[in-house]
Parts: sequence; structure tokens; C-alpha cells
Amino acid sequence: MKAFLILEDGTVFEGQHIGAVRETISEIVFNTSMAGYPEVLTDPSYAGQAVCMTYPLIGNYGVNRSDLESRQAWVEGLIVRELSEVASNFRSNLTLQEYLVEQNIPGIQGIDTRALTRRLRESGTMNGMLTTNENFDLADVQARCKAYNTKGVVEKVTCKEAYVLEGTKDLAENGALSGSAHFNKEDYEAYKKGDMSKEEKKPSLVKELNGAGKFVALLDLGAKDNIAASLAARGCKVKIYPAETSAETILADKPDGIMLSNGPGDPKDVPGVIAEIKKLYDSDVPIFAICLGHQLMALATGNDTYKLKYGHRGGNHPVKDLATGKVTITSQNHGYVVDMDKIDEKVCKAAFVNVNDGTNEGLSYVGKNIFTVQFHPEACPGPQDSSYLFDRFIDMMNHR
Repeated sequence: MKAFLILEDGTVFEGQHIGAVRETISEIVFNTSMAGYPEVLTDPSYAGQAVCMTYPLIGNYGVNRSDLESRQAWVEGLIVRELSEVASNFRSNLTLQEYLVEQNIPGIQGIDTRALTRRLRESGTMNGMLTTNENFDLADVQARCKAYNTKGVVEKVTCKEAYVLEGTKDLAENGALSGSAHFNKEDYEAYKKGDMSKEEKKPSLVKELNGAGKFVALLDLGAKDNIAASLAARGCKVKIYPAETSAETILADKPDGIMLSNGPGDPKDVPGVIAEIKKLYDSDVPIFAICLGHQLMALATGNDTYKLKYGHRGGNHPVKDLATGKVTITSQNHGYVVDMDKIDEKVCKAAFVNVNDGTNEGLSYVGKNIFTVQFHPEACPGPQDSSYLFDRFIDMMNHR
């Protein structure tokens, strides 16, 4: 079946339909990752967007449900050069095509994704329509695309009620601790092989975790599951709260630290959340914020944000830590950044910078136990070079 991607500037790409049969209008963005499409599809930060994967072959290892980053796929559409019909991986539960149909995600293959990416880089991010209707009215489609916006996406993706993730024992049993540097790896390998009982193993696992006993409140603005898992894998007890939760409710639970998550959309579209974050800022509780949370903390403290021409999305973005001078390769997914030309240095200072374009990638707050980053230290997909920031956050709580 033919499919069409129609951009708001009138550009039309013709290809073949994949996924669900559904017409959709969304913001069109591109991701430069070579792998990690299951995590991309289920990253809530992509709500309201259709993603073009720049790598030419997508779907070759299928979809493993244990790799997914949230309860469902959030993208509005998937755009690829070629969709693999075969899932060649022993971990695969289903093909990518099957998953797209299951999640009601439409898509297109067979178009020149390089040409699309170049157009978005030159003209900036645009809205577009995915359709199988060969008799579309171009002028009508353009008007509808230009009228589209991504408002209301944080409310759409956040959890509906608070819940607690009790981490250390369960994560150890299902293997999620395997990437952590904060437990006895030899004992863990013995435990996995069955040389130790669950009862014998639990104390030694917890003993080696530097965040053991710490209670972290995670404000879910569209959080990827691996943020909570990264904290739990270090021994923290994590409680996840809906985005609209009041600061008073969170602080009443007496957390040792607060995490503000990633999420979708324009940070200025959630003024109510910004007002509550200002109250969290005014408390003495240590705070670590990622992506949208980073932007909202900046807005809550009187700073400003602006939209990038085409955003940073992929697993290969170099970022410099200004405190250490170290450059790490990071996973990123954002279309907005903090405006450093308008920053109030009495409130916060640059802590990280993007090596490619010099945009801000993180802030440290003056006189506060608060630091924020624009990139994703929890990765998934992407490199785990910056996972040390979770340890920095835990050290902040330990030394409070």
C-alpha cells in the first residue's frame, strides 16, 4: 500500500505503508541512533512527534518487551528507509511491524530519509502528515499541519497516581543490577548461577549499594523507566508522582532527594508544574533534574528557554562537564534548551556544554543542592558514559 509523508512546506515523500493504517499529523523529527528503536518508540518525550530514523535499516533485531521504556509506544509515527521483515535476535518477542500494529502506530518506509533529514536541518523542524490517502488535497493538508501543536502532552504521558518502586531485591533477581558498579559482582554472578539462595544474597547486594536506604521522590513528567531503575539499582527507594502533584504533597513524604524527569513538549506549556517546582527549589531537599525537568527548573527560577532549529536526538552527542573538563558521549532527545544569554548567574551557572554547538547541557544552582542536565544519564538507548551523575546525586543526599 502506498503511503505519503507531507510536510507543512508542501514537500511530499512517497513510500510504502508500514504499521497501523491510520492518518496522523505530528511534529516531524529525526534521530541519529543506529540502534535502540524500541526505546525510542516508548520514550514519552516523543509524544506528539513522528520520528525519522537516519540509520537506513531499522527493525533487524525485532522488539524485546523488556527493553521498552514505558507502558506503551508514544510516537505518532515512524519513518524509515527500510523496515526489516525478519527479527534476527534470540531475545525478540515480535517483529517491529507487529509491534507498530499492536500499538496503533502508522509509518512509512522506502523514502529518502537522508533528504528528509537534510530538509529538517536546513529549514528547521516542521509538522507533517502521514497518510495512505492518494487523493489528498495538498493545500488542506498544509493548513492542517501548520495548525498542529503539541500542547497537553505532559498530562497525556504522566502516571495517573503515585506508586512506589521497591528496588534492590527485585532488580537483582531480574538482572537489572548487572550494569551497576555498586555491588559485589562476583557474588551477583554466583547468585544468578544459583550458588546462593535469595535469602543469603539479599543482604550482600544491599550492602554494596551507595544509595541504600535513600528515599527519592520522582516527579513523572514523562519519565523513562530506566530513571527509576537507575536509582533503585543503587539501593534507593523510589516513589513516582504524577506531574501535577503539589510540592506540599511531595515534601510531606520527607524524601531524601527529588528527581525531575524528562518529558515531551514546550516547557512553557506547563505553568502549573513550574510553580510547584519553584516551591521544591525553595526547600532544602537535594534535586537532580533531567531534560524537561532541567528546563522547568530553569524557568521556575526566572530563566528562559527557546526552541532549537531541529533539536538534538540520538546517542552520539558529546558533552563537556565543566567541573572536570571530561567529555562524555550522551544520549539526547530534546527540542528546547535553556537560553544562556539570559541566565541569572546569581541563581545558577553552566555546568555542562554541548561540544558540537555550544548550547547549554546542564546547570548547577548557587547555594543549593541542585544540579540539572539536558541529556540522559540513564541512557536507553545510548551510551552510559554519564551514569556517574546518579552517583553524584546520591552523594549529595548522603552529605546533606
